[in-house]
Amino acid sequence: MTAVGQAAPAFTLQASDNQTLSLSQFYGQNVVLYFYPKDQTPTCTTEACDFRDFHSGFAELNTVVLGISPDSVKSHDKFIAKHELPFPLLADPDHQVAEAYGVWVLKKMYGREYMGIERTTFVIDKEGNIAKVWAKVKVKGHVQEVLQFIKEELQS
Repeated sequence: MTAVGQAAPAFTLQASDNQTLSLSQFYGQNVVLYFYPKDQTPTCTTEACDFRDFHSGFAELNTVVLGISPDSVKSHDKFIAKHELPFPLLADPDHQVAEAYGVWVLKKMYGREYMGIERTTFVIDKEGNIAKVWAKVKVKGHVQEVLQFIKEELQS
């Protein structure tokens, strides 16, 4: 997994709203990059809605929120519309970015093994370096913890 202090792996992906977004276009801002398994699932919806509810707090701290999953742009557009998400979701269908960040992992559920996204959040500082990593995220209270970290550690 990408570690604190390392340069964040660069990427360009298709995003919701017919956009193409690159990490490099956000240099000069903090970026919360959160990887999640699937649109419209209960835990992923809770996480996205928590980021929505605290979005203005991130914006006040010059911080952009980006979500990434293997879902299609069409799926992301529906997810955004249904839950009024104010930030872009990026499609990583061949999980190249997830692999670059080390979050495409072997998972087990009900005795079955499969490859999938490990719910992980990265905070990338204004210079493009990894400032903090939360792996195997438990959603309850997570977004507040991320916001608090940015307030305390990345504001000059």
